[in-house]
Amino acid sequence: MGPELLGFAAAGICAYAADLGLFIWLRGPVGLDPLTAKALSFVAGCTVAYAGNALGTYRGERARVSRLRQYGIFFAVNIAGALVQLLCIAVSHYGLGLTSQRADTVSGAGIGMALATVLRFWGTRTLVFRTAGREASWTG
Repeated sequence: MGPELLGFAAAGICAYAADLGLFIWLRGPVGLDPLTAKALSFVAGCTVAYAGNALGTYRGERARVSRLRQYGIFFAVNIAGALVQLLCIAVSHYGLGLTSQRADTVSGAGIGMALATVLRFWGTRTLVFRTAGREASWTG
């Protein structure tokens, strides 16, 4: 699982860089509103992550479904990860009353990102790039 985890992390770092870079460019020079800019950068980041995993981390895995269907499942897994991050912020900010910018950052970019990454790793390896050997097992 070591090389798989490293490949997944490398694809994720590249995706994060693409997401952040595009968001900054769309908000700055392009002048888009923040929600549109984030939606577009999120899709770009998901695409980079999918490509990195399909062409890198899981390149040896034989696709059991079409690449388009794989991408759709991958995108859904990433939406679920984003919702986990939002839920962490909502619980911290509104449920626990921790309303500072630091608390929001810790809950969303710290705890939320960690939990979302675990979900994304699990979803990517078991739902998107599953193989016959891993199909029956959630732990691989």
